Amino acid sequence: MATHEKEASTLPGDPEKASLPEKGAEGAPEAVLKHANDGDEALKAFAGHEGETIVLDEETNRRLLRKIDWNLMPTSLSYASITGLRDDIHIPATGDQYQWLGSMFYFGYLAWEYPTNLLLQRLPLAKYSATNIVLWGLVLCCMAATDNYGGALAVRFFLGVFEAAVTPGFALFTSQWYTKKEQGTRTGIWFSFNGFAQIFGGVIAYAIAIGVKKSGSSLAPWKIIFLVFGLLTAGIGVIFFFVMPDNQLNARFLTKEERILAVERIRVNEQGVGNKHFKSYQLKEALTDPMTWAFAFYACAADIPNGGLTNFFSQLIVSFGYTPEQSLLYGTPGGAVEIVSLIVCGYLGDRFGHRVLVSMSGLIIAILGMLLIVALPLSANGGRLAGYYLTQASPTPFVALLSLISTNVAGYTKKTTVAAIYLISYCAGNIIGPQVFRPKDQPRYVPAEITIIVCWGVCLVDLAYIYFYYVRQNKKKATFRAQPHYNKLENQSFLDLTDKENPEFVYTL
Repeated sequence: MATHEKEASTLPGDPEKASLPEKGAEGAPEAVLKHANDGDEALKAFAGHEGETIVLDEETNRRLLRKIDWNLMPTSLSYASITGLRDDIHIPATGDQYQWLGSMFYFGYLAWEYPTNLLLQRLPLAKYSATNIVLWGLVLCCMAATDNYGGALAVRFFLGVFEAAVTPGFALFTSQWYTKKEQGTRTGIWFSFNGFAQIFGGVIAYAIAIGVKKSGSSLAPWKIIFLVFGLLTAGIGVIFFFVMPDNQLNARFLTKEERILAVERIRVNEQGVGNKHFKSYQLKEALTDPMTWAFAFYACAADIPNGGLTNFFSQLIVSFGYTPEQSLLYGTPGGAVEIVSLIVCGYLGDRFGHRVLVSMSGLIIAILGMLLIVALPLSANGGRLAGYYLTQASPTPFVALLSLISTNVAGYTKKTTVAAIYLISYCAGNIIGPQVFRPKDQPRYVPAEITIIVCWGVCLVDLAYIYFYYVRQNKKKATFRAQPHYNKLENQSFLDLTDKENPEFVYTL
């Protein structure tokens, strides 16, 4: 059970008026003292509990975690699965037009990524995220009304605009609700539902295509698919709007005491639940942190292959010798590979404390899959299809780094900035990706396949750099904390300090 002991004071309840605690100020690092007066929203949870120490025992912590999972994960997973539905099935286009349709989604995503991250910081997190997904679903329905290339380009652009909030929003939800040791697993689980969407979407699309082929319809099969997926997405978004809390402070499924405990349990993260104020020094730190650009490099290099495989996977499977209708169905096992690899790597990364190293295994498996596609003759359809399935393990490092934005980037302005840069780079890779699949290279697409292998190989080197950089930084911080004059401020965890300026911050590997 949770206990309240009259021992030490906590920070004031209003984060906007939080003053520097007297206790512990002597010996505190200058950087901590300089930015300690604009604390986190988490401080509001402790209003009225000044002078109390809140102790969260292990049994209560486990019970609270189960309650959080049961209330947040179902909504989050259904939301994540809907956003993973393919939105480019049978779009009317030919030749290079299809490549640009694939890229146009990411132009919209790229253009709106940084503004949407600023809005995620300023506006209620759940409400803004839900609004975007409802609009995404409605725009997807509009695809059914397009009958020309220009209209399809416009719809794809706005789909990118409204999806830009989804991934950074989930990164923020994860950092709000879960401890560092829980975040990798949860990020892997919710991202794996893109794989469930691939399976679900492929089966539904196949059923519609075959049904229309046999019975006829006044609407083309691909238009029916867009209407079904679009309306389903909008419906999930409405549910998300009313069910998902913005943070612990307005979670209706928690009691008043549990809200305090839900904030207390994430104190170990050395982060809070958010700060609405834009802080220019945190923006500057984000732009000068080498990890920001190591993450960005990975996102771009890894998503050149993603952009190609995502937008051309049906054509790729057709090149293996299957019909377009069969390609919808034969692509679904790839979703199962993605599900298993993300959940297993997420769990093992948290279990052994080496998220980056464990995630590299998925990329190695994907490289082996691409080597099969390149090396086997065109007649070896089964082997080349198996190779394609193995490539679907490739998202594991991308998701691991996404979870590390939740875990290893502190300071709310810095976190949203790094997330924006990471996803802008993701867009750049996905814009480039479809362009390497040139029509003249059919049916093997050998230049594209070699490009994918090279990109993934370089990504492995980048991941190794990220891992060893964090190891080195943790050693430096441990040495600093061991100095005789060092003193930690009371409630330093909830001062909205960045990971670099807070000596107590320990990077997850």
